[in-house]
Amino acid sequence: MERNVTMAEISDGKLYSRDDMVKAGCDDCWGCSACCRGMGNSIVLDPYDVYRLTALRGDTLEHLLEEKKVEWNVVDGQILPNLALRSGEEEACGFLDEAGRCQIHAYRPGICRLFPLGRFYENGSFQYFLQIHECKKENRTKVKVKKWIDTPDLKRYEAYISRWHYFLKDIRRAETEAAQNLLAEPCIGTPEEQEIQKKNRAAAAAEREKRRNLLIMKLFYLLPYDGEKDFYEQFEKRMQMAERSLR
Repeated sequence: MERNVTMAEISDGKLYSRDDMVKAGCDDCWGCSACCRGMGNSIVLDPYDVYRLTALRGDTLEHLLEEKKVEWNVVDGQILPNLALRSGEEEACGFLDEAGRCQIHAYRPGICRLFPLGRFYENGSFQYFLQIHECKKENRTKVKVKKWIDTPDLKRYEAYISRWHYFLKDIRRAETEAAQNLLAEPCIGTPEEQEIQKKNRAAAAAEREKRRNLLIMKLFYLLPYDGEKDFYEQFEKRMQMAERSLR
């Protein structure tokens, strides 16, 4: 999810790598679950998150959607899943128990693992930054970034995160440019005929966007992953299929 803010507004002004120390340690969040409440639809799930929540937990995305633990929303022009809030005044994550503890901590999404860190994308990759206004815990301790994120084979995971981010960004840009070029083509005939041509072109652009959304939803999220097999190999096969289909 892209944010239209400056780094000076939201961070300590530094960028971090996986081996850097950062003030993110919060004593295992004891007595606090503020970041699991009122977060709206901001906990967007990438394919590896869904692999964790489904294949590794013995669940399915369809079941999580039925249970209203996950929902679909539009993020930067693409329909993607996110963790859903419980209805009512509390507005807490559906996986938060009565004691304010996460019921899926071992399988929690990447955004949850990051917090209060964020990712700053640039030049085909990304670095981490510390959000200074988000975490309510005071006197946080220094911890190594890779320990904080707690993800196996972090270097490989980071390469995957970059690939997924720029894949979505590139197909959005290509689709926007194609739609703009299509709509910019001159129309011919009478005013009525030209109006029909404009509507047909707009409909064609909308249909292309719908096709792209459905392809990504089905290929990367709804098609089950095999928890006994390497995620990255499964992802790469799906990525190749998507790139061929979206040419």
